[in-house]
Amino acid sequence: MTVQAGDDPHSKSWHVASLTASQTARALEQGELTTVEVAEQLIGRIEALDSSGPQLRGVLELSPDALEVAAVLDAERRSGELRGPLHGVPIFVKDNIDTVAPLHTTGGSWVFGDTSPAADALLVTALRAAGALVLGKTNLSEWANFRGRPSASGWSAAGGQTRNPHALDRTPGGSSSGSASALAARLTPLAIGTETDGSILCPAAACGVVGMKPTVGLVSCDGIIPISHSQDTPGPLGRSVEDVALLLEVLARAGPSGDRSRGGTLPGGGAERPPGYESHYLAQLGDGNLAGLRIGVLRQGYTGYHAPTDRAFAAALEALSTCGATIVDPVVAPNGPLFLADDEIVVLTHEFGAAMDRYLANRAAAATSGLASGSGSALPQSLDDVIALTESIPAERRDIFGIELLVQSAATAGLDSPAYLAAFERNRRRVRADGLDRMFAGGPNGAVAGEVEGVDLIAVPAMTPAWLIDHVIGDEFLGTGWSPPAVAGYPSATIPIGMVGGLPVGAGLWGPPWSEAMLLRVMFALELALGTDVTSPTPAFAESVSLRA
Repeated sequence: MTVQAGDDPHSKSWHVASLTASQTARALEQGELTTVEVAEQLIGRIEALDSSGPQLRGVLELSPDALEVAAVLDAERRSGELRGPLHGVPIFVKDNIDTVAPLHTTGGSWVFGDTSPAADALLVTALRAAGALVLGKTNLSEWANFRGRPSASGWSAAGGQTRNPHALDRTPGGSSSGSASALAARLTPLAIGTETDGSILCPAAACGVVGMKPTVGLVSCDGIIPISHSQDTPGPLGRSVEDVALLLEVLARAGPSGDRSRGGTLPGGGAERPPGYESHYLAQLGDGNLAGLRIGVLRQGYTGYHAPTDRAFAAALEALSTCGATIVDPVVAPNGPLFLADDEIVVLTHEFGAAMDRYLANRAAAATSGLASGSGSALPQSLDDVIALTESIPAERRDIFGIELLVQSAATAGLDSPAYLAAFERNRRRVRADGLDRMFAGGPNGAVAGEVEGVDLIAVPAMTPAWLIDHVIGDEFLGTGWSPPAVAGYPSATIPIGMVGGLPVGAGLWGPPWSEAMLLRVMFALELALGTDVTSPTPAFAESVSLRA
């Protein structure tokens, strides 16, 4: 383990903090570190960087019993009882994912008071079974950024404004803001995010880490505060492709989706894994040779909005070419825009209204029956209750973050609504059968029909460098590279490909359903070609940067 502290603001923890999850696991296995030692170093670092110093506000809550659990994991290791591949490796979980006491689950809001859910989310159960040390919960854009406008990514009433460790006045992206910020700042070797539309890829790109949104249905959403049964999915974030592959193997054990917060299998929700689907992702990373793969570059609407980002993207495409991939530049969406934003909002508000009422009613019932920690008397039991509580709590700051999406969702007419069904069908057909399926190789309406020679994956710039945090205007996007696969329920990923003015930029990759192994293989090749100095940039914790530099 050869690492340098450099100018890190907490240099005494750098030796441990800079290790990837895979390096941490090997150090634990070889007896170079104990889980208690790792946890103590990271907790000290978190207290220095979150409570004072840069005040990143990426960590919403530390687990009060983290060191006790770490000691148990160390004792198990000494006795030869290893739980799984993450035994003793710390991880943070986004705070819209249920965790039992002594941790809480807030969604970034104060409406739940000092209560905890009655049970862990299924993915948290899988993490604990694999030996991971759940070190705490990360901040997020409140309600996973489905509350209203204006909104500043990374702000929540419960956690305040998360900041980007590369430049503290820049957005961390959202909604998995704290997960990406804490990971980039070396507060944790692993983190979990969730995505409905961009909530993993955006913060991963903004903070300079690797992130993946799996195919909807690969990882269970059971026990996660919901937005959309047709688009929601948890996913892994790490500082190396190997780490993301390792974590996704564990998360995949928590699928397919259950029904505790969903009310059963719903049309358009997570799909069953196809026959022969292989989730041993580490074994499929390959050696960096991409010969035989065709990667399409989608330019219309996805490049040309920021020249320095385009230059970094061009260098990444050249690296992929040197790895043996055939770059098809450009590919064109066959029927115009791949999705309609207005239809997506109709779908999301209807699905959010139905799913949140179920989640809230179940959580309140568990609390009042004594299954959960804390008083359940004031817990919201419906979205209408959330709106009323949000309006009554001054700290919810409706001037920073509106509530019109909550109001619209509460007013929807359910999942049998003709407006919902029509919008869902229009967008699903546009993005799948008439769009991405005709671009991917072997798609039912593409290469098989002889219309075009399809590609295996699609590449786009993930987004510009992180914009300035602004609590008056809110987020200010120039371009994004994640919505079509999100609306389709298809997998996507991002990996850092360079720095612009001291801020990271990433490449976005989209795949057909169940192509996680292929996405990881391509990112691994890119990581080998560009080097980890590029694909895992060290944050400067600068007060500000200038993109003119």
